[in-house]
Amino acid sequence: MKITDVRAHHISIPYDAGVASFRQGAAAITALDMVLVEVSTDAGLTGWGDAFAYVSPRTTRTAVEEMIAPQARGLEVPDAAGIPAVMEQIQRNLHLFGRYGITMFAISGLDIALWDLAAKIAGLPVHRLIGKARRAAIPAYASLLRIGSPENIAAECKKALGLGYGAIKLHETTSAAVFAAREAIGPGIPLMVDMNCPLSGAQAIAFAAECRDAQPMFLEEPVWPPEDFATLADVRTRGGLDIAAGENACTAYQFRQMLTAGAVSHAQPSVIKVGGITEFLKVVTIADELGVNIVPHSPYFGPGLLATLHLLALRKEGLVEMFYLKREACLWGGRADVDATGHVAVPTGPGLGYEPDRNVMERYRIA
Repeated sequence: MKITDVRAHHISIPYDAGVASFRQGAAAITALDMVLVEVSTDAGLTGWGDAFAYVSPRTTRTAVEEMIAPQARGLEVPDAAGIPAVMEQIQRNLHLFGRYGITMFAISGLDIALWDLAAKIAGLPVHRLIGKARRAAIPAYASLLRIGSPENIAAECKKALGLGYGAIKLHETTSAAVFAAREAIGPGIPLMVDMNCPLSGAQAIAFAAECRDAQPMFLEEPVWPPEDFATLADVRTRGGLDIAAGENACTAYQFRQMLTAGAVSHAQPSVIKVGGITEFLKVVTIADELGVNIVPHSPYFGPGLLATLHLLALRKEGLVEMFYLKREACLWGGRADVDATGHVAVPTGPGLGYEPDRNVMERYRIA
């Protein structure tokens, strides 16, 4: 079976986050942009992948079309054992474009699609192709967007708990916000604080000390630049709180640098950034060797979410991150949503388990 084509689909689904906002610098993000990677074969089977595209969907789409598609067309579809070698060669072929960022986002999309295809050919869900499932549903945490007002933060936290979520993550940078959330949710609910890389090491240590009594599960990416692993390790040691990072890291090589530096207690590979399922599994091996927790970065709604669920099904622990917002439509007909118990069911059909709704794709397609 050969790959006959690779297409990139830019889909943009509007959402409502209420009092919260989603920003990249000065720009407000008002829709969930995703680039779906469709891999077609001469046998009529289709594999679906996901390339990270928030803020940069046209760039990611171009990377898939200009870098990935020419590499993949005409290839024999590999089985599960053969995917790592194929992806290694593609990484080597494209290394002059850089080993991080957009190049790896596009590579991730192809890799996920190849795993989808391999599992469909085997007649198994992706998690069964990789190993033994330990969970049929994954507990979700509500990943709140930036709110700012402590009063509104408290209200939104309570609403999220009312919907069944068993854990909360903030995207805030003030201790007042952290304490408002803790007071609202009580002492027994895990609380995470994602800072998006704003502070120096000294500032991050001071912030950790300010927040310590609120007992956050971890501070996520408190330091700029995100690849300053030595400073992250220092914050972890001197700040007295666990540290999470990894959504901005690509390849197992960079994760090994991060983990061996002692920078984090919780590693956060993003399957649509890191290099796909293949690279994610390498990161898991390193993390398990070094005793580091895996808490994936996964606030997305395309095939990357499904891939994350399959990967988490293989582990006894770990939460799935879900943006706390109302989107206008769903590619999966609501089947990958959080249920009343705060869990998301792991798909059990062949491949990733679900096929994207073509009608939704066409309605929200950006030409």
